[in-house]
Amino acid sequence: MPDGGAPARRRCRTAAHQRGGGAGRRRPRAAAVPDGGAPARRGHRTAAHPRGGGTGRPSIVHVTATDAERAAARDATEQHPDRSTRLRRWMLHGADQGASHQGPHQVEVEKTHPWWRVMCLTGVDYFSTLGYQPAIAALAAGLLSPIATIVLVLVTLFGALPVYRRVASDSFRGAGSIMMLEKLLPWWAGKLLVLVLLGFAVTDFMITMTLSAADATAHIAENPYTPQWFTEIPVPLTLALLLLLGVVFLRGFKEAIGIAVGLVAVFLVLNAVVIVVALWHVFEHPMVASDWWSGLTAQHSNPLVMIGIALVVFPKLALGLSGFETGVAVMPQVRGDASDDTSDRPEGRIRGTKRLLTVAAVIMSSFLITSSIATTFLIPQHEFQPGGGANGRALAFLAHEYLGGVFGSVYDFSTVAILWFAGASAMAGLLNLVPRFLPRYGMAPQWARAVRPLVIIFTLIAFAITIMFRADVDAQGGAYATGVLVLITSAAVAVTLSARRRQQRKRTVAFGVISVVFVYTTVANVIERPDGVRIAAVFIIAIVVVSLVSRVRRSFELRASSIELDAVARQFVEADADQFSSVCIIANEPGAGTAEAYRSKGREERRDSGIPARVPTMFLEVLPADSSDFEEDLVVEGHVIHGFRVLKVRSGNVPNTIASTLLAIRDIAGVVPSIYFEWNEGSPIRNAIRFVFTGVGDVAPVTREVLREAEPDVNRRPSIHVS
Repeated sequence: MPDGGAPARRRCRTAAHQRGGGAGRRRPRAAAVPDGGAPARRGHRTAAHPRGGGTGRPSIVHVTATDAERAAARDATEQHPDRSTRLRRWMLHGADQGASHQGPHQVEVEKTHPWWRVMCLTGVDYFSTLGYQPAIAALAAGLLSPIATIVLVLVTLFGALPVYRRVASDSFRGAGSIMMLEKLLPWWAGKLLVLVLLGFAVTDFMITMTLSAADATAHIAENPYTPQWFTEIPVPLTLALLLLLGVVFLRGFKEAIGIAVGLVAVFLVLNAVVIVVALWHVFEHPMVASDWWSGLTAQHSNPLVMIGIALVVFPKLALGLSGFETGVAVMPQVRGDASDDTSDRPEGRIRGTKRLLTVAAVIMSSFLITSSIATTFLIPQHEFQPGGGANGRALAFLAHEYLGGVFGSVYDFSTVAILWFAGASAMAGLLNLVPRFLPRYGMAPQWARAVRPLVIIFTLIAFAITIMFRADVDAQGGAYATGVLVLITSAAVAVTLSARRRQQRKRTVAFGVISVVFVYTTVANVIERPDGVRIAAVFIIAIVVVSLVSRVRRSFELRASSIELDAVARQFVEADADQFSSVCIIANEPGAGTAEAYRSKGREERRDSGIPARVPTMFLEVLPADSSDFEEDLVVEGHVIHGFRVLKVRSGNVPNTIASTLLAIRDIAGVVPSIYFEWNEGSPIRNAIRFVFTGVGDVAPVTREVLREAEPDVNRRPSIHVS
C-alpha cells in the first residue's frame, strides 16, 4: 500500500516497540506540544479521552506544562505546608505575571493613561537628573559648562529625539531599540547582541538606582537642619535608602503613575522657582555674567577654541540624555485612539508617545540650559569640588542661598523623593526587562520569572556598587553615562538600518550621521571614564554565562507555546485514528519533494523498520527557521504531494518540535502515534553541540528524551523507532 494511504491496526506500534527506544534518521523539524489528555492504552482511543471537535476547523493546543507542574506542586503541599514551603511559595509568588510592574518595559497593561501622565513616569528618571546634572556638568566642564550644555541640548533635540521618535514608530510595543536590533539581526548574532545590550541596560538601571540614592543622601546630609554626623555616614545612609527600596518591592509596588505625576509636577515647579530667582539675580547684578566671561576668556581666548573644547567635554554631560530609552519603554501605557485595539499598528499610541518624547525633551533642554547658566554664574567653582556645598546638589545650593532654609528644605525633600522614586522606576524597569527577553530565549531559570528573587539580587548588586563607589555621585556619573550612551547609540544604529532596509536614502544618511555622533560620544566617554564599561562587562559576562547554562539545561523541554493543526492535517490524523486506531509517521528531511523521493523514503522505511504494507503512513517534515528562538507558536499544515500525505511545520528546533507535534496528535486523535527515524551519522558530541546551537543533530534520541521528560507514563508516550 502506498505511504500516505491506509490499513493495519496496532501493528505499526507493536513492530516498532520491539526496537525499543530510539535514535534518529535524517533530521526533520517539527513542533512543540503540551501534555494533554489522551488514550490510556496504545492503539486504543477510550471514551475518557474524546477527540473533541470534528468540525474540520484548525485545532489549537496550548502548551501549559509549566503551569500544570506548578499547580501539582502547590496541591501536594496545600494542606500542611512547612516553613520552607511557605517561604518558597512567598518567594516565587507572581512568577506567572511576567513584566507587570508599572514602569519601563511593562508588558501586561491593564489600564492606559494620557501621554502627559506617562511622561511623568519616565520623567522621574529623566527630570530627576536635575538634582545632580548641573553640578556634574560644572565639575566636568568648569566655566565652559553652559556652552557644553548647549551642545548637549543640540544633540538631544536634533539627534536623540529624532532617533527615538523613529523607534516609537517602529517598535510600538514598548520593547525599544533592543527589539528592533533583534529583528534586524536574526539568529544567534541577534540574540548575542541583545544579551550585550541587556548588560548595558542593566548597568543603566542599576546605576540609576545607586546614583539616585547617593544624590538623595547628599541632599539629606547637606541640609542645614540635618545633624552634622549625617555627613560622615554617606554609605550607610545610601544603603538604607536602597534597602527601603528593596523592601517596598518585596511587599509589592504597583501604583506608580499617580505618584510620579505628583512628584514630577512639584519638582519641576520648585526647580522653575529656583532658576527664575537665580536668573533674576543675574539680571540685577550683570557683573556676575561679566566675571564669568572674563574668567572664561582668560582660560580660552579664542571662541572657536571654546566651542572645540565644549565638543570634547560634552560627552561627560551625557547624563542629560537618560530619559529616551525609558520614554519608548513605557509606550504600552500610553492611551491611544479607539481604533488602536483592533489595529496592528496603534497610530494613536505612536502619536502620543512622539508627543511625550518631544515635550519631555523640550522641557528638559530648557531646564538644562537655564540651570547650567544659573549655577555656573552664581556658584564659586570650588563649591563644585568634592566636599563642597554644591557638589552633587547645585540647584539645592542656590535654593538655600537665595530662598532661605525653609524653601531650601522643601526643595531638598522634593529632590530626595523624586530621586528615590527614580530608583523605584529603575527597579521596575529591571523587573520587567529580564522576563521580557531571557525566558523567551530559554535563557533564564524558572525562578527568574518571579519578582522577589530578582528584587533581592538587584538590591544586593546595588549594595555592592554603592560600596565600590563609596556612594560618590561624581564617581558613578561616568558609569551611568556609558549605559545611557550605549543604548542611545544602539537605537541610532537600529533606526539607520531600518531606514536603509526601507530604501529611505535621506533618512539613512541623516540617521547615519547621528549614529556617528553618538559613537564618538560613547567612545569619548569610555576613554575618559572606563568604569561604566567595566561594570557593564561584569553584567554582560554574567548574563551570557547564566543564559547559556540555562539554555543547555532546558534543551529537553517542550518549547511550543501552542500548536495548531490545520483542517487537512487534522483530517489525516483523524482518518487513521478512526479507521485503524493508529497513527504512523515517517520523519523526513525536507528535500526536493519529488514523487520518487517520497516513494523511495517510504519503501526504505517499510523495509528497514518492518512496517507492514497494509499500515497507512504519513510524512512529517520540519522546515528550517531561526534555531536561536526557544518558545514558538507552531502551525502544522497538511499537504498531499504526488499522492503522499505530508505534514509540514516550520521551526528551528527539530527534535523538540517533533516531540510536541506527536503529543499534539495524541491529544487530538485520541491514539498514541508512532514515528520512524533513520539513524544519523556523525560524532555524538558534535551532534549534541549542533542540537544546542542549530536545533538539529542526532534527532531521534533527542526526540525520545524530550518525550520521556514530557510524558512519564510509558503507555501514553509516543513510540520512537530507528533503523
